[in-house]
Amino acid sequence: MRMTPVAEPSGMNDLPDLRSSAGSLAQRIHHVLRGAILDLTFPPGAPLRKAELAQRFGVSRAPVTEAIAILAAEGLVVAMPQVTARVAPLSVAALREETFLRSAIEGAVVEQVAQTRTEAQLAQLGRNLRLQELLVEDGDTRGFFEADMEFHALLQGFTGLDRVSDFAAQVSLQLHRARQLLLPEAGRPAETIVEHREVFEGIRRQDAPAAVKAMRFHLGQLVPYLKPLEQTYPRYFREG
Repeated sequence: MRMTPVAEPSGMNDLPDLRSSAGSLAQRIHHVLRGAILDLTFPPGAPLRKAELAQRFGVSRAPVTEAIAILAAEGLVVAMPQVTARVAPLSVAALREETFLRSAIEGAVVEQVAQTRTEAQLAQLGRNLRLQELLVEDGDTRGFFEADMEFHALLQGFTGLDRVSDFAAQVSLQLHRARQLLLPEAGRPAETIVEHREVFEGIRRQDAPAAVKAMRFHLGQLVPYLKPLEQTYPRYFREG
């Protein structure tokens, strides 16, 4: 399975202003840096120099240090002595583990939603699927990625359980980064829509086993791509 590398991100210049987020200064810096790591503006291995970040945001080094410490606790950054940290590399083992955990969570999600779904919820999912199709037709990979995430977020929200979305996101941080590298692959977005429709049909028919099977199949499709990803982007991965 051969893969075509995506273009290198540009880094520091693409960081949004801190006014785009809320909270304390450290929380806002964390939010901006976390987004930049997840969308590969800062790819695995990229240095995070506290002095440069403090200058970019117009702040002291203290809130930058605090934000980096939070990112390190999330497993997104490898903290280093003094002034520099690095974005954590990807790991095939970690990606396999996150795939397992996400499959367990989202399998339980669609099992419940299939039993309790409403016509209004089906309409929301249907609109999202149509949007995905339009974005694929337009070749809008970034827009498709966001619509894909919304599809899963809608399902998680339909459970009525407040912590499900946050927990699912927390156990999918490395997967999120890996999928940024995978989705530009020719044909993969269209395949994803087919898999989403299978999940939708199981829910529509209130066939919970079929919905669970379709979701687990869908989430498992990343696994065959892990080794090719590692071979295509060896500097983004660590051994193990």
